Amino acid sequence: MSQQQILALVEKPNLKADVPEFEIGDTVDVHTRILEGEKERIQIFSGTVIARSGSGTREMFTVRRIVQGEGVERKFPLHSPRIAKIEVKRKGVVRRAKLYYLRDRVGKAVRLKERRGTAKGEG
Repeated sequence: MSQQQILALVEKPNLKADVPEFEIGDTVDVHTRILEGEKERIQIFSGTVIARSGSGTREMFTVRRIVQGEGVERKFPLHSPRIAKIEVKRKGVVRRAKLYYLRDRVGKAVRLKERRGTAKGEG
């Protein structure tokens, strides 16, 4: 058995089954569990997915949003138990795998076109 097959077997139980399909350019709400002392609450971070990296349990995605005129980016592990759920708000039309160019943009220039239709070929 190869090293990759062993790794896949070890990772399998830790993978989430209910991960929604989202791509780069989509606007998402990430519901994160936060522990404050004994209490647990859920905080929502909404923004545009600008990058995805890794595979298996190590898969990460970066979400960017503008707060009071300042850009804020946050990286989330996709299969983390701290993430309660990921809601896809709107689909974006993009032509690249990483949207780092959005960091240089301000105001309406940050907006992406919306992808309409549910079929794979549409857009």
